[in-house]
Amino acid sequence: MTDTSEQSAAPNHVEVTDDHAGKRLDLFLAEALAASSRSRLKALIKKGAVTRSGRTIEDPSMKVKPGECYVVTVPPPEPATPKPENIPLDVVFEDEHLIVVNKPAGLVVHPAAGNWTGTLVNALLHHCGDSLSGIGGVIRPGIVHRIDKETSGLLVVAKNDHAHAGLAAQFQNHSLERAYQAILWGAPRPMVGIVDAPLRRGGADRQKMIIAKGEDAYDAKHAVTHYKVLERYGGTSAEPLASLVECRLETGRTHQIRVHMSHIGHPLLGDPLYGQGRRFLKKEAAEAQPEAAKAVNQLRRQALHAYLLGFEHPISGDFLQFKANLPQDLTNLSRNLELL
Repeated sequence: MTDTSEQSAAPNHVEVTDDHAGKRLDLFLAEALAASSRSRLKALIKKGAVTRSGRTIEDPSMKVKPGECYVVTVPPPEPATPKPENIPLDVVFEDEHLIVVNKPAGLVVHPAAGNWTGTLVNALLHHCGDSLSGIGGVIRPGIVHRIDKETSGLLVVAKNDHAHAGLAAQFQNHSLERAYQAILWGAPRPMVGIVDAPLRRGGADRQKMIIAKGEDAYDAKHAVTHYKVLERYGGTSAEPLASLVECRLETGRTHQIRVHMSHIGHPLLGDPLYGQGRRFLKKEAAEAQPEAAKAVNQLRRQALHAYLLGFEHPISGDFLQFKANLPQDLTNLSRNLELL
């Protein structure tokens, strides 16, 4: 087996021996190519950088067999410093100290492995110029908080150190006002409630958050979500097919709303990670309202939108509050669900 550095873009040819039979592809390659981590190789596999007999392999969990030869083509190193890019921004508010933007679904907030370009940071660097340089770190200039790639909605970004420190303090002590609108399967009962359940990383899957229980709660983070059902769609009054729910964050943990709503049995529509396998409308509802079914079935992201953001301006001390209506895809989804 070959052990080569990731600094080179030359392909790595790795043959499976009897000792590695039955191992996951990403684990096997991580052991064979010591210069690359398992997470890095998993990402490369998903990006189509691994082939076998000329065929692209994109399943990191696939089991390898003796005699198979895999070719791993590692791309050249990407720049560590994000570059300005002329990406359109929906600016809700801006002054010399901060900027509030309405992020569309599909836009990554800051650069990371596999997403060094096309991020909100790249767009902000183009829009704000040098004012963001060094604020909050090279990779995350000005970024005080973030929302998931496929979540839309409001974000505040600092333009100087004073603003960054002031906003960061408000996020740390949870004094900001943050509310989301989510479209869920079914409807929570009671219609107004609180989910208080600590969260931690999901063990083998580091991208996933889970509810911490018992002994597993020692390294968990306190997480509280307040919810209120705004609308119910289809089904019966006792068992609606879906609902529009406002979720207010008392804490702001990774994937908090998605995990908490799934935990109480009402995952978000379109959520690939916490959807509990719920993807389509029930057959009878889909047959009765094909347009509604089409809107649900074509949703390609979790139905979650950060619609409200309120905070104290870190310089003036004034309280600012901003709202952003549901984006077009979720508006269309809501309208179609009303037909059920």
